[in-house]
Amino acid sequence: MQNFSLHTHTIGFDGRNTEEEMLQKAEKLGLKTIGFSNHFIVYPTIKESKMYQYALKGGYDAIYASSFVEVINRFRPHYAKIDKLREKTNVKILKGMEVDFFPSQEWWNGFQAALKILKPDYLIGSAHFIEYNNTLYNTHDLKNASYDEQQKLLHQYWQNERNAASCGLFDFMAHLDLPKKVGLGLESQWQEEEQKTIATIKENNVKVELNTSFFKFGAEPYPSPRIMKLLAEYNVPVLISDDAHDSKRLTDHFEQTEQMAKDCGIKNYWKPLNIDVLNLKKQRDFSII
Repeated sequence: MQNFSLHTHTIGFDGRNTEEEMLQKAEKLGLKTIGFSNHFIVYPTIKESKMYQYALKGGYDAIYASSFVEVINRFRPHYAKIDKLREKTNVKILKGMEVDFFPSQEWWNGFQAALKILKPDYLIGSAHFIEYNNTLYNTHDLKNASYDEQQKLLHQYWQNERNAASCGLFDFMAHLDLPKKVGLGLESQWQEEEQKTIATIKENNVKVELNTSFFKFGAEPYPSPRIMKLLAEYNVPVLISDDAHDSKRLTDHFEQTEQMAKDCGIKNYWKPLNIDVLNLKKQRDFSII
């Protein structure tokens, strides 16, 4: 079974345990590496999105930032704590980020400045938000849109995934088919978008996580077996992620996901020995897509 976990969240963002508690559980499980990858989401009007009122009620507002200064100040003490923890354990600890990518020069400039200050070890590409028609939608907002709006937003969602994969920033992509969390994008009509996205991921040498977090709802992982078969066909490297928001979920459903991946024909796994030389491509020139 995979002996590392790179997609985790902690208190101070939207996790339920401290860095110390997550590390203690990683040590107990015998993991060789744990990466902390809290949300890095910056958008000027993000707190005006429809879901923000629910974020406040659920305690998730800590992942919503309207400026880069705000989120940098949130990460600085978190990374400082990781530096201290590294001195107390034999487990390799990595500083990561789960980043929502927005294809604008303003966002790019702000993010590049943040990287120089924070110096993360690796970056996860994600798309929790969809910018469409001058409005920002949380993925959860899709369930409240009209059918026609849902179709346009789902097309934009997959375009966002391709933009993130091709920008040259990310080591791997998170939960590719996230809209299925609200029951959308499951129909066969979306297979063409999925295939175009996997082709873009392959072309840009990006890895894809097999995210086990949807198993807690008694369902399949992200991505679906339909997409897993495309990953196998294109021979895209994969890793398993628990997306653990608390220590109890570290390595949750890893064995189930490994078996499902095997059944889908996946053979190309990102091996633990590669973690020491993460494929960061932060210095590549960016052109707005």
